[in-house]
This record gives sequence, structure tokens and C-alpha cells, in this order.
Amino acid sequence: MIVTTRGRWWALGAVVLAVLAVGLDLTVLSVALPTLAVALKASEPDLQWFSSGYALVLAAAMLPAGLLGDRYGRKKVMLSSLAAFAAGSLACAFSRTALELIAARVLLGLAGAGLIVMAVSALAVLFPPEERPKAVGIWAAANIVSFPIGPILGGWLLSHYWWGWVFLINAPIALIGFVAVVLLVPESSSAERPGIDAVGVLLSSAGLVALTYGFIQAGEHGWGSPGALGLMMIGLALIMGFFSWERALGHRPGGQPLIDLSLFRSPAFSWGVVLFAVLTLALVGLLFALPQYFQAVVGTNAQGSGIRLLPIVGGMMLGLAPAPRVAHWAGTKLTVAAGFGVVAVGLGLGATTSVSSGAAFVATWMVIVGAGTGLTMAGAASAAVSELSEDRAGVGSAVLQALKNTGAPLGSAILGSALSSAYIARLGLAHLPLAAQAARQSVFAGISTAHHLRSASLLATVKAAFAHGMDAALMVSVGFALLGLAVSLAFLPSQARLAAVGAGAEKAPHRAKILPADGRARPGGAGAER
Repeated sequence: MIVTTRGRWWALGAVVLAVLAVGLDLTVLSVALPTLAVALKASEPDLQWFSSGYALVLAAAMLPAGLLGDRYGRKKVMLSSLAAFAAGSLACAFSRTALELIAARVLLGLAGAGLIVMAVSALAVLFPPEERPKAVGIWAAANIVSFPIGPILGGWLLSHYWWGWVFLINAPIALIGFVAVVLLVPESSSAERPGIDAVGVLLSSAGLVALTYGFIQAGEHGWGSPGALGLMMIGLALIMGFFSWERALGHRPGGQPLIDLSLFRSPAFSWGVVLFAVLTLALVGLLFALPQYFQAVVGTNAQGSGIRLLPIVGGMMLGLAPAPRVAHWAGTKLTVAAGFGVVAVGLGLGATTSVSSGAAFVATWMVIVGAGTGLTMAGAASAAVSELSEDRAGVGSAVLQALKNTGAPLGSAILGSALSSAYIARLGLAHLPLAAQAARQSVFAGISTAHHLRSASLLATVKAAFAHGMDAALMVSVGFALLGLAVSLAFLPSQARLAAVGAGAEKAPHRAKILPADGRARPGGAGAER
């Protein structure tokens, strides 16, 4: 299959559909949990496993999905994942018990891993370096757009129709994506089929699962929880063992490690991946706290909360649009650093939000955060993707996504702890011990108690305490953004180095290793037209 310039962008549209399917599933679930608790008679642990089961399988399957794509064909893995995602969505919708829904979520986690890893690998295979920032920007926009669309669409469906529709809407999106990938995305794989590193797969999967679940437990039970600390230590030990095994295997004659460790010798890849994860840490506080602020303090429902998140999307578009030109003019180092600086300014303004803050003020600082996110995400991700060889694009993309998806529960645990501690400290309520006990459970429990007691003063105290807690969490996010700024200035390659890479790309035509109809790789592959 010959890939023309126009064909590459149409193929990216198919990839975006796959990304949207995964993103919508994540955000729709967040608004559906109260309804699922009643419909399936689900307990609090069941509700936690609806989310945690998906996250853990996603972590476990990330690197194996990249390996399968490199070995057997990335298009095949993406198509299989889209089909499994549609099947999993149907299984979720028609689940009759909490256990059935958890099993369906596990299937969605497996499918989601294949989709998000293959989406990034497609950027490395389809686009030459000078076009990647723009392609990464479109991919990043699809990731962010799903956050407000999920609650808006999910809230409307839950208000008017049967709860199963919040999952059924994913099925047609996945099927449309399936058809689009069949028609528009060329098959590609490694020219030399990589071996199956079973020990590496087991160590990396077990380590990522233990680390991710440890972060989730820390968010639920506190950082002093022995179970959370034990899981995190086990996860780190397994991951260290994984890298030791990969290093030893790489030095063994004929050894084929899961990850090409030479990738980490590239500052662009190593620090691009790290900075992408740092950006995730900075944004998690925003995405964790704002929906609660809108629903608890402002008084909107889930659908209204999603609508109020749209300024972030608008800001992202403002940041993504000029990102390729800014990177060409100033270099990726300064582009990413400037993006983190803008994010820090926006989050700093957000940390002054109070109960009396107007909608215009909140929307303004959200736009600023979104603009900085667009600049940073496009620059950091394209720096990492630019170093991926077409042979190992699948596993290299999996490393990027694995670190990002491990950073999300870590950020939620850190920022959730900051919010909760500041919220409880501001509550006081020593004169109302029963009300204080209820309010400490959550802001929603506090508001419910205030309405039950018909106490305007208690209601005002709970709302003000939560706004204070959100401000504390956003200040921690400011710290992450400033860390990202410092790291990008210190470690990302200089503008001269990036210019040299770009110049080299222009001299040599971009080649994607496209498989012919029989599915077998040919040495050298087929050239893709510019």
C-alpha cells in the first residue's frame, strides 16, 4: 500500500477514532458509577474495581501489545483491539452483576492497551519528523477532547435513557474506527521479527501492575498504608529486575530483549517520555478536582460539569495550532519549557479560586492551562516519537504510554492526598462532631449533611473548605509544572541538535515498512510517498 501525504492524514483520522473510543469509555464511567451502584447492587469495592480492574490490565498489557504489533503487524493488533473493544462495550452494557461488569472491563483494558500503543506507533511509522509535531498535536487533542465529551454525553444519556447506553455508544465508534483502519491505515511491522521475551514480558507486566495498584491503594488508604507501600516496593523491585534482565539479554549472543535499551541513550526519547509523564502529573490535579468543584461547590450535575471543562479543550487548540511553528522557530527545548511555564501560570491562577469565583475567571485560567498543555504535549511527545525506529515503534510507544499511565494513578494519589488534607484541616467543626465526621468522608457527604440539617453555615463551611483543598492540590500541580520547566531546560536536546535531526530527515525520504498483501515483511519495505 502506497501512503501519500493526504493518505497519512486520513489514516491519522482513523487512529483518532480509536483514541476517542478509549477516552470516552474512561470518562463515561466516571459519571455512571452512582447509577451502576444501584442497577447492579454494586458495593464500594465493586465500584473501585470497575475502574481499577481496567487500569491494572491496561498496565499489564502495554508492553506485550507493543511487542505483538512489532512482531505480527501493527494494523492487525489495532483491528483486533477495536473488535475486542466493541465486544467489551457490549458486554459492559448487558452485564447483570458487578462481577460480569468487572470481567467486561478487563476485556476493555486489554483492548485499550492495544489501541493506545498502536496509535502512538502509527505516528512514528506514518509521519516524517517534520510532520510529527502536528500529528502528535491532533492525537493529543483527541485524548483531551474525550474528557469533557464523556461527562456531557454520559450525563445526557443517564438522564434520558437506560444506563447501558453509556457503554453502547462506544461500540459504533469502535466499529467506525475498525472500517477506517481497514481502508486507510497500511500494515507495518518490524523488518526483522522480534523474539518473544517471556521473562521480560512477565517482569514488566507484574511490575507495572504492582506499582499501579500500589498508587491506587495509596490514593484510597493514604501513603502510610502497609499494603500500598508493600505493593509499590514490589513493583519497583520487579521493574528494576526487568531492566537488569533486559541488559543481560542484550549482551547475550542472539538475545532479543523486549526493549531496545539503546533508546534510553537518546536524550530526546528519555526526557521526552519523562516530561510527558510530568505533564500528566500536573494535569491530574486539575482533572481530579475540577469536576468535584463544579458539582459540589457550583452545584452543577455531571453533564454541566463536562460542559464547564470545555475551556480546557479550547485552550488546547490555541496551544496545539502554533506548536509546530513555534518548535521550528525556537526548538523543542524552549517550546516544551514555555508550555510548562504557561501551565504553571494557569494553575497558579486556578489556585486562587474560591467559592465566590465567577465562571469567567475559572474559564480564563482553564484556557491558559489548556494552551500550555497543547504546547508541551506536542513538543514532548514528538521529541520522544522522533527517536523511535520503525522496526521497534510498537514497543517504544508502549514505553511512552506505560510511564504516562503509571503517572496518572500516582498523580491522583499525591494530589488527592493534598486536597483531602487541606479540606479536612479547613473544616474545623469541633462544635458539630457528627456533622464533622460526615463531612470528612467527602465534600458530597458534607453537603448532604448540611442540607439534611438545613444549616446554611455548615454548607458554606464545607464548600469553602473544598475550594481551599482544591487550591492546595493545584499548587502541588504548579510544582510539577515548574519541575517540568526546569527538566526541559536542563536535559532536552538543544535547538542545534534538533535542527540537525530535522535536516537529516529532509535529505532522506520518509519510509514506512509497509507489508504487502501476504502479510510478510520484505527487506527494506516499501517507500511511502511524501
